[in-house]
Amino acid sequence: MRSKEISSTNLSKTKKFTNKFFKSKPKTQNFHNKIVLFSTFLLISMGIYFFYVFFSDFEKFNANQRSSTLGFTFMTIALGLFIYKGLFFTYTIYNYFKYKPVASVSDKELPTVTVIVPAYNEGKQVWDTLMSLAESNYPKDKMQILSIDDGSKDDTWDWMLDAKDKLGDRLDIFQQPENKGKRHALYRGFNIGNGEVFITVDSDSIVTEDTLRNLVSPFTKDEKCGAVAGNIRVLNNKKEMLPKMLDVSFVMSFEFVRSAESNLNSVLCTPGALAAYRRSAVFNCLPEWISQTFMGQPSDIGEDRAMTNMILKQGKHVLFQKDAVAYTNVPEEYLGLYKMFIRWGRSNVRENISMAKYVFTNFKEGSKFGSRILFISQASRIIMSYPFVIFMMFFVLTHPLLFLGSTLLSILVFSTFSALFFGYRYEIKEAIWAYTYSIVFTFALFWITPYSIATASRRGWLTREIAVEK
Repeated sequence: MRSKEISSTNLSKTKKFTNKFFKSKPKTQNFHNKIVLFSTFLLISMGIYFFYVFFSDFEKFNANQRSSTLGFTFMTIALGLFIYKGLFFTYTIYNYFKYKPVASVSDKELPTVTVIVPAYNEGKQVWDTLMSLAESNYPKDKMQILSIDDGSKDDTWDWMLDAKDKLGDRLDIFQQPENKGKRHALYRGFNIGNGEVFITVDSDSIVTEDTLRNLVSPFTKDEKCGAVAGNIRVLNNKKEMLPKMLDVSFVMSFEFVRSAESNLNSVLCTPGALAAYRRSAVFNCLPEWISQTFMGQPSDIGEDRAMTNMILKQGKHVLFQKDAVAYTNVPEEYLGLYKMFIRWGRSNVRENISMAKYVFTNFKEGSKFGSRILFISQASRIIMSYPFVIFMMFFVLTHPLLFLGSTLLSILVFSTFSALFFGYRYEIKEAIWAYTYSIVFTFALFWITPYSIATASRRGWLTREIAVEK
């Protein structure tokens, strides 16, 4: 009886939190945040001033580079890449405006789904996730919810038991005997689930009422659809700076980039926080996916990117649903942020190598141009990362103030697009974090891609471990 009272109280609190979250507006009035934003624009203003003062040096630098064979070759390559990036950006804008999300279908048309929630050291957040799923506007007789505790060391399993007590037969929970990794937890869910469509949701994500039905609707309209990516926003973006920056970055990454990729039927990554897969497409690649290796080591990261890649390889369409929204927690400190980016970077290196093996073959019917141009764009970023860092270090050593000025001016120009896009879609006062994020990424995270390439074979999730008290 006491357990049921606790469950009822927790459910009431979760509903209040969810309603408060979705109706509340992000706040930037935190004094520390104001200082950071002021510093951002002060730094950019200084950069513009430096560029203006040292513009003659910039012209001399270009002239000196053109006068030598090596410098001329470098300038030619740089100009070619700049033109390519400009054309690719224009192509992305074109596909963004062509993109339309699939409208939600009727209850009768909706397929049966199995929602899989793997959890590791998640604590109460997994309970909130499961409750938000249970409150979805999806036919109960067509939805199966599974949650797998991947050998957590905290009270995650207790919260899953509490959710089971509240939801009853609507939820099935399982416990791995030891921590084997997210991929193995999902694998267990895939083999247990009976839905026509699998939905994977991270245990630190909250979905809106219509998320699931919007997410799976494309499967009913496109028989070639093998996977659908959800739209990810940041859950913990109310106070801390890094989540605010990442929220702007996520909107750009999902609502702009993935919208364009979806118009080409070639979204390159379905996010672990929210994604859907056609059952047949999953089982077509499941043995390869669970036994995937890189340089002789089992792959225990990038399971979402790997699954997407293998489904694209089958010639299936991978789409994006802008109206299928999940809010997820992101790191609030630099240590957690760079670890997350390293994990993503290593996965990106691995899957680009895998994609290179099939993208220029006759891997699907119809046009392959979109998939190939998206691959080339991804691969070029990886290939040019080392030359870029070397050039940046040379520039810093020879013309430090000119480097600072030109870099900050570039940040102002390119970040303005992200800020305007976010401001148009949401709130302009939050859009200004685009500039701060670009500064942080340029000066504090530029090393991620080169480091990820050099350490691509390393394993490990890098986050979610519990600190051991000594």
